[in-house]
Amino acid sequence: MTKADIVRTLHQQVGLSKTMSQTVIDSILDKVSSTLNAGEDVQISSFGHFMVRQKSARIGRNPRTGQMAEITARRVITFRPSKSFKQSLLENDAP
Repeated sequence: MTKADIVRTLHQQVGLSKTMSQTVIDSILDKVSSTLNAGEDVQISSFGHFMVRQKSARIGRNPRTGQMAEITARRVITFRPSKSFKQSLLENDAP
């Protein structure tokens, strides 16, 4: 699914114009992005929790050459799905 698909779905289901739907989606994504960039978590009820995590520097290996290399410290975003979201995924997998 792409952002354009989400805009199209919002337009069809809610009845907003495509321009307004695009503006709404852009605003939501900008807010989520800026919140995560500030180091804060984003929790969306019944969906999940986006968290910024600090990873420390470590030694890694290039899988192609086998050569050791230092991987620098960095921030990464992790996602934990909510219990209800996990449950709906499990229900959809059941035959």
